[in-house]
Amino acid sequence: MKSYLGYRGDDFSADFAEFYDPEMSALPGHVVEALEHGPQAEPTLPAFDDIVALRADGYQQTENGYGVLRDGGIQVSVRTDMPGVTPAMWDWWFGWHGSDSRRYKLWHPRAHVSARWGDGDGDGGYVGRTSLVEEYLGSSFTRPAIQFVPPSDLGLSDLGDGVAICARLGSSDVPVDVGWLVHQVRTTPDGSEMRSRFWMGGRHVAVRGGNRLADRVVRPVAARQLPDPRDLMVHCAQEMNHLAAFLPELFTRFSRQ
Repeated sequence: MKSYLGYRGDDFSADFAEFYDPEMSALPGHVVEALEHGPQAEPTLPAFDDIVALRADGYQQTENGYGVLRDGGIQVSVRTDMPGVTPAMWDWWFGWHGSDSRRYKLWHPRAHVSARWGDGDGDGGYVGRTSLVEEYLGSSFTRPAIQFVPPSDLGLSDLGDGVAICARLGSSDVPVDVGWLVHQVRTTPDGSEMRSRFWMGGRHVAVRGGNRLADRVVRPVAARQLPDPRDLMVHCAQEMNHLAAFLPELFTRFSRQ
């Protein structure tokens, strides 16, 4: 099946097509401010080795920002405020959207192209499965493999009524992994907030089933293919804010089907 951006023809006959809206809101002010500030010094960015700090109350020094690390990798952080949204809605979304490209496009209609599960199955949970997607980050067309892992693998289990969506990031085309993502969703007085974290490149590059020698050979090649951290930050802020606006109604309509 040919992949393409946006909805065409029969796509609009889907029972959820009314939620497809190519008009996206402006970026939140706190994201714009972080982009204007530019890249941050590595010591101010959340560290992968301190990932369990997401369990603590309050906020980290950089909740919105990006930077290039000394090992050549990148780090991106984005906070999304989501009035009326619960953590359970996001947990459902990650299992629901991956079996149909039309669902995936609801999330970011200006950048998402296609999605399918690597195991070939349909709806269900997402932990332990790999989502093979096609999307644009800025103007760059990418084909990542998103391998969802249990939050306990990163020390983020037992978050009360919150959830942590955790995944190893890699390529759909070659057996190489390049990083990690975490979307922690926790409740707030008027709904919830998502704290997104990406660590890519540098020491996180590894050949699947490879060894240290293979990793050292692949690492400089992978470094040249990392996304621009600004593009990644903008993309994350756009898609999370866009979906959060209608996720409560979508969840009410389709979560029990």
